Amino acid sequence: EVQLVESGGGLVQTGGSLRLSCAASGFTFDDYAIGWFRQAPGKEREGVSCISVSDSGTYYADSVKGRFTISSDNAKNTVYLQMNSLKAEDTAVYYCAAGEGICYIDYMAAADFGSWGQGTQVTVSS
Repeated sequence: EVQLVESGGGLVQTGGSLRLSCAASGFTFDDYAIGWFRQAPGKEREGVSCISVSDSGTYYADSVKGRFTISSDNAKNTVYLQMNSLKAEDTAVYYCAAGEGICYIDYMAAADFGSWGQGTQVTVSS
């Protein structure tokens, strides 16, 4: 059974940092891409970042480039999202998702990810 468990969300002030973790189990980690999506109230789900576990290829949405960094610890089957210089508009529920294959270099689509975590709330106060 595929399981993805997010942690690390919380309340932070504008300009602060958080690190989200996604612990994966139940599948061959190296064969997958792991993505982070977010959804704010009243807004559509947005693909934030993706990492291809096999070759560490990454994708970032324009809105987070230069501020967020995705990484993986293959020994722990865990993907991290380091979020720096947080803004109020980063406030959302952040979801970890897994999809077979690799990340595309220029877009993310929720339909490419078949397994999802329960989400973790990130709130940035101004």
